[in-house]
Amino acid sequence: MIAIFLTAILTENFILCQFLGICPFLGVSKKLNTAVGMSVAVIFVMALATAVTYPINQVLVKKDLEYLQTIVFILVIAALVQFVEIVLKKFIPSLYKALGIYLPLITTNCAVLGVVLLNIDKEFNFLQSMVNSIGGGVGFMVAMIMFAGVRERLESCDIPKILKGLPSTLIAASLVSLSFQGFSGVVDGIFG
Repeated sequence: MIAIFLTAILTENFILCQFLGICPFLGVSKKLNTAVGMSVAVIFVMALATAVTYPINQVLVKKDLEYLQTIVFILVIAALVQFVEIVLKKFIPSLYKALGIYLPLITTNCAVLGVVLLNIDKEFNFLQSMVNSIGGGVGFMVAMIMFAGVRERLESCDIPKILKGLPSTLIAASLVSLSFQGFSGVVDGIFG
């Protein structure tokens, strides 16, 4: 279980290693507080989506309806995101406003759908699926927080005009991503 958790955070990080969830990564990582808020929402949706879709998938497999997985999972994720949106709007309106359009985009965040489908692809049982989903969400948060820090630092740097904005953001993202590739040998060495 520890290996699944660490692998999901470090060596199979959805954003930095699998390149899933790039839209919120680039869109919401300008400020640390919005990056943390989005990450907590994604962790919650990933865990809840896994808990709900795992038994649904068992039914689909028994009824020989696996071809409906993607459609059913997207509908479940959309409903869960609506739930999160309602809760945030009622209890944390400042975060709801700060996340703006990116909150409903969790519905189409391929990292959320990706974790559910990867759990099936790796043939994880329910507990392993939950650990992988929470680890994937924590990895999402680690990447978002790291990158928010990098972007906040970039704002105060004297960057050549040609590299300001998106170019410097993409260069920084590639360097952060490259740093996560170094963890593959460490995790493989410990748990391999």
